[in-house]
Amino acid sequence: MSHDTLPVSPDEVTSPTKEDVSPQTTKEGGLRGWLAVLGGWCCLFVSFGWITCIGIFQEHYESNQLREYSHSAVAWIPATETFMMFIGASICGKIFDSYGPRPLLIVGTMLHVMGLLFISFSHEYAALFLSQSICSAMGSSAIMWAGNNAVGTWFQRRRALALGIVSSGSSFGALIGTAAIPELFRTIGFPWTMRGVAITYLILLIVANLTVTSKVQHKPTPLSAREFMKPLTDPAVLLLAIASFFFFAGVFLPYDFLVVQSRHYGMSQRMAGYTLTILSATSVFGRIVPGWLGDRYGRFNIMIVTTFISVALVLGLWIPADNNALNIVFAALFGASSGTFVAMVPALVAQVCPDIKKLGMYTGVTYLAICPAVLGSQPLAGALITANEGDYTYLQVFCGVAMFLGGTFFIVARAAHGGAGWRRI
Repeated sequence: MSHDTLPVSPDEVTSPTKEDVSPQTTKEGGLRGWLAVLGGWCCLFVSFGWITCIGIFQEHYESNQLREYSHSAVAWIPATETFMMFIGASICGKIFDSYGPRPLLIVGTMLHVMGLLFISFSHEYAALFLSQSICSAMGSSAIMWAGNNAVGTWFQRRRALALGIVSSGSSFGALIGTAAIPELFRTIGFPWTMRGVAITYLILLIVANLTVTSKVQHKPTPLSAREFMKPLTDPAVLLLAIASFFFFAGVFLPYDFLVVQSRHYGMSQRMAGYTLTILSATSVFGRIVPGWLGDRYGRFNIMIVTTFISVALVLGLWIPADNNALNIVFAALFGASSGTFVAMVPALVAQVCPDIKKLGMYTGVTYLAICPAVLGSQPLAGALITANEGDYTYLQVFCGVAMFLGGTFFIVARAAHGGAGWRRI
């Protein structure tokens, strides 16, 4: 085995050990690494890109199949869908560490595509919930973590940039989905739209299955509670998990409720759907550029800055946004600022992980802490709308405060990992 190591940036505390480097290559990235980025891009397109379309379904179900249900009741469908995406990180992380991305991609492809097909035949709440929030979401989770974790093994110096490119797949997935799906609902109907999505995703997943590989040698190891909890004994990992919990409690609320909030203030159904398209379009910038900046000026630093920009936009712009123009401006700016989290949080986990062979476990533990936030925040937001007699101010304040707490804990996690003072961390 070669004893060359990857270049290590002076401000990163952790790096892969010599044993973590695959015997096939010690070069950062390389052809197989960039092919993994391509496959990871496809993975994020069909998984997180799909999840980002939740606002369309919140509005569609409230107006059609589930119109007799409350905001909060309908919100359990996208909330559970998002929850399943993140809770799968712990299980998928362990599988990835032991066996690599292949089994996750194969099983995830079958579950996600079947779930989408089941949705097309569903009319009742229970059927929609089981198809979209359980079956499809479990598949999406396996696909997302296979792609993210695999790409993370190929890069060190340019990890945030590589993951930023991968996560831009979710932006393009959301951009195309939020623009095309409502139009297809109106032209070919709900069932055939979902079948078309399933076929499109299957094609992209074939590409992912052929290109996503891992750089490290994976060996099965038994699962123990001690091993699972060990990452949280590191203060930086624990604080990063807490920061992510609060941040994720707020960041998804505009994605879920911006469409119905725009409709509440008189925007047409078609234009309201485009607010989510605009948000998704500008998030392409938020996925890639902050990753590039993070590799140069510090990933914690960039995450903190973009978090507080998002807080300012929610509290300073979304709350007074009671007309079409302000809602559109908010969608554009919030997409650019909040998009950072998709790529940067996995990059931060990789940065605080001391052994790249355990990246899946560290990612899983961090996202397991996020799960209660994403499960409870959206139904809670729906209840806040009802409590405020249909007004969205309570929801918006909750969104801003939750992300503010997340930003505060990102600062503390940064100090625990690399010390205080303004430098590249």
